[in-house]
Amino acid sequence: MNGIFFYIGLGAGLAAACGLRPYLPALLAGALGRAEALGVSFSSEHFSFLQSTWWLLAVAAVLVLVYALQLRLSEQRFANFASGVVSAQAIAVGALLFAGTLDAHGDLWWPGLLGGAAIAALGGRAVNPVISRARTRLADRAAREALTVYLDGASLLLAGLVALLHPLGYLAIAALAWFAWRGRTRSDAKYAGLRILRR
Repeated sequence: MNGIFFYIGLGAGLAAACGLRPYLPALLAGALGRAEALGVSFSSEHFSFLQSTWWLLAVAAVLVLVYALQLRLSEQRFANFASGVVSAQAIAVGALLFAGTLDAHGDLWWPGLLGGAAIAALGGRAVNPVISRARTRLADRAAREALTVYLDGASLLLAGLVALLHPLGYLAIAALAWFAWRGRTRSDAKYAGLRILRR
């Protein structure tokens, strides 16, 4: 698969996967890049670290650390941590993967930083309210913590599908935009109902 259309789809799809959770998409993309498989590559001078051993080990270590914090911290403290630190990591990694994908194939890379950051932020905005609502409906803490495992699985699945078929990245962005719009509509309706009740 050649052409800027496909590589934009690949980079955008990887960024969208990072918006769900950044760790497994980064590991998968780095591993595929090292193997030069499925058109995934970060062989350029600027972004070759994305497929380096130290980077992959660092991402794996951060993933383990995040799970350890989830088990040790209270749910509220971890939620605050996830909304801040993990969201920032998702945006940063999404930006790097998109830019690195473009640069490796000889395209202008800096728009990938902006686009990847925006797409990853969109992913968080679309998914976080859904996860929050799911947590409130689960009585058992273990079940609530398992949602993180499902989210990691979903991010890995999305990254794998995009690596296999690059144009799926465009569909992923459309789906995230729809979920974000639906979430905002639901939130607006909720607050409108509260305002009516106060009158």
